Amino acid sequence: MSNMNSIEKLYREWLSLQPLKPELQHYMNQQFMFDFNYNSNHLEGNTLTYGQTKLLLLFGRTEGAGLMRDYEEMKAHNVGLELMKKEALDKQRSLSESFIRELNSIILVGDFYKTSRDGDYRYKIHVGVYKTRPNSVITPAGELFNYASFEETPALMADLVKWYNDEERKGFLSPVELSALFHYRYIRIHPFEDGNGRIARLLVNYILYRHGYPMIVVPTTDRNNYLTILGKCDKITGTIPFDGANASIEQIKPFVDYIADYVEKKLSLVIPFAKGEIMRFSENEVIDDVPEKTIDNQHETKNEQGDVPVNVPESMAQKRQKIIVSFIKMNNKISATEIAGLLKVNVKTIKRDLQQLKKKEIIERIGGERAGIGK
Repeated sequence: MSNMNSIEKLYREWLSLQPLKPELQHYMNQQFMFDFNYNSNHLEGNTLTYGQTKLLLLFGRTEGAGLMRDYEEMKAHNVGLELMKKEALDKQRSLSESFIRELNSIILVGDFYKTSRDGDYRYKIHVGVYKTRPNSVITPAGELFNYASFEETPALMADLVKWYNDEERKGFLSPVELSALFHYRYIRIHPFEDGNGRIARLLVNYILYRHGYPMIVVPTTDRNNYLTILGKCDKITGTIPFDGANASIEQIKPFVDYIADYVEKKLSLVIPFAKGEIMRFSENEVIDDVPEKTIDNQHETKNEQGDVPVNVPESMAQKRQKIIVSFIKMNNKISATEIAGLLKVNVKTIKRDLQQLKKKEIIERIGGERAGIGK
């Protein structure tokens, strides 16, 4: 469970480091663009690889197999991300339904047809407008879980936006709590016929970015956990859509903890980056679509620069090990070679740090020799 006091302390430190040097800010913006667009779309079934996503967003080029609509939606999602950031920074404008509808219209590109769940018929998706037919999902238990009806959606969305603007002014909930609760309430309404998950994650980051927090990525590799935790909250709030759309912060504590954990991890990553302690990072768990070696792989090659002396000052080693732990929390399959590259040190130094962390029982190997390390 994430510690809100720890997040607040990290957040204050993050604010004290602003503004970042232009080159650092550029790197952060670009890396987030890759990681967020890839993962948020991939969570919803987009077929583009991470490498294809980078090529598309950097150079506008396509390569390899991929559905044309997936390319179009990936580009459009990035347009939505940039619009969201611009809107979040405009403190004179409150969140509005028209902005949410505009986001949906942008990320879905244009009207299109979908096939019904039973495959019996096709129906048209109208982007940027609230749903005109019921929508639901099949739970892991095989049960039908209904979202708000199309008749009640306009009123529930009006209430949701008004509630958010009122809560933001009151300042009773932290931005982390507010973003988690908004996400949950929004998902229980499911106002559009498509794009609801992507909009929910964009609006989580709208709230965080608006309040000076770094934006977060829910990795596609964590999809099952993400949905499971939302499902736990559904069991607490009940199946009635109106109740879910008006859930309390206490009822969705598992999801608040989930979002808070990602915020804490992100702050623990960007602060050393802002201080110049690490040169680069990625929140994505697939780097350029190349399978990663696991930590402590016995076939790592020797770094050409040679080993780093054993008698490194303890304060430096502790600082480095703290950063290593934050990397492992973000991706428990990250390799020693990759960590060494991020920290600009020798692979043997990282392996030595990992051995010390295991001896201290801060990390442990999960699974067999080909598994990553995490705790």
